Amino acid sequence: MIQKAAELIRSAQNLTAFTGAGISVESGIPPFRGENGLWNRYDPQFLDIQYFQYHSGQSWPIIKEIFYDHFGDAHPNGAHEVLAAWEQSGLLKSIITQNIDNLHQRAGSKEVYEFHGNSRNLVCMECGKNFAVEEVSLEELPVQCTNCGGLVKPSFIFFGEGIPPLAYKQSVHALEQADVLLVIGTTGEVVPAGQLPYIAKEHGAAVIEINTEPSVFTKRITDVFLQGKASDVLRQLATELDKINTH
Repeated sequence: MIQKAAELIRSAQNLTAFTGAGISVESGIPPFRGENGLWNRYDPQFLDIQYFQYHSGQSWPIIKEIFYDHFGDAHPNGAHEVLAAWEQSGLLKSIITQNIDNLHQRAGSKEVYEFHGNSRNLVCMECGKNFAVEEVSLEELPVQCTNCGGLVKPSFIFFGEGIPPLAYKQSVHALEQADVLLVIGTTGEVVPAGQLPYIAKEHGAAVIEINTEPSVFTKRITDVFLQGKASDVLRQLATELDKINTH
């Protein structure tokens, strides 16, 4: 199956990757759902946009703990690095990610469409001013805008918010162009993100799925299912591609 997937990747004119929480688990970032998921430890309502607006004093300390104290220690892993190397070599055209952890960019990927936004940026809910997280103090919570004094939130999407329009447009365009799609570390249970791979399939793309367990995609649209940890499987694929290219 590794060989079959490597052949598909090698012959791709427009290879695109779609990544979820599973690619970052190896970097120490817990998924939201599942056995060790954050929702087993925290009530998801702290990320509901209306709750946040009225109870930001309760929400912000949890947000800081999860997304800034904990995520701050995470580093890109082998899976992020393989994808970045493939982009640099011209093999991979773009990455659509549900992740907000910035690890693709830190590994060196440039063409990354963040479907759910990014935790490294903050936005004022009153005047719309954007901040890098380094520009504000997370010691005094909730974070207030230095421009207007309004409530500042992380720029990733909360429950009750829409997908960022530009990221949505870029993602759909990339999927319509893709002839091979890598689905990595995502179960497809979160909507609307989980519907994205179907766009590529409808436009004729071959789907290679890398997951530790079968997902909703596996029986429906996956052409090649590679079971295992993202970094292990992507390294195997990289090795196989090197073999093919040297012959």
